[in-house]
Amino acid sequence: MTQSLSLYEYVSSAKLPTRWGQFTIHGFVETASQQEHVVLSYGQWESGDVVPIRIHSECLTGDSLFSTRCDCGFQLEKAMQNIVAEGKGVILYLRQEGRGIGLLNKIKAYNLQDQGLDTVEANEHLGFDADLRNYDICKLMLETLNITSVRLMTNNPKKIKALTDLGINVVERTPIDHGITDDNKKYLETKTQKLGHEFDPHLFK
Repeated sequence: MTQSLSLYEYVSSAKLPTRWGQFTIHGFVETASQQEHVVLSYGQWESGDVVPIRIHSECLTGDSLFSTRCDCGFQLEKAMQNIVAEGKGVILYLRQEGRGIGLLNKIKAYNLQDQGLDTVEANEHLGFDADLRNYDICKLMLETLNITSVRLMTNNPKKIKALTDLGINVVERTPIDHGITDDNKKYLETKTQKLGHEFDPHLFK
């Protein structure tokens, strides 16, 4: 698949000290919508190296407000820890709240889930597809950081296909089964059964 990288632009980079070590934050923008995205990088690599990465979609409730009704915040923290432990890696942090429906619509979907719908049914009830995310900007992000081959931390096979379609060599998928709570077991089971996410079913017992 081809794409015009003029749809997206690299903006700037800066140091980002964290609880686990010093990352570098890189800013990108979608030129048409002016939607902003970032990459966190850690360590050094040579051209052609297989670099561990995670594509992480923004989740205000999980990443910043410590919600346990999803696994997003837990996975982000674990991915950062894994990268530091390995000595190198990248997190592509995409501003696609609620699998692309936005924060306020996600809250509406949560309300429907409180009434008994699952996460897919709630999105569809609001008139959205179950997953509206787009990963095209990942190509520019990875090219900017001189990365062509990756080991992808994910439970979502759609992310593997998205990167492969963009010409990125996904050498391996690394599971990130982390952050399962009593509050999110049904949510994760739904993602497994309806969205094809690859969780170990024994984790829900």
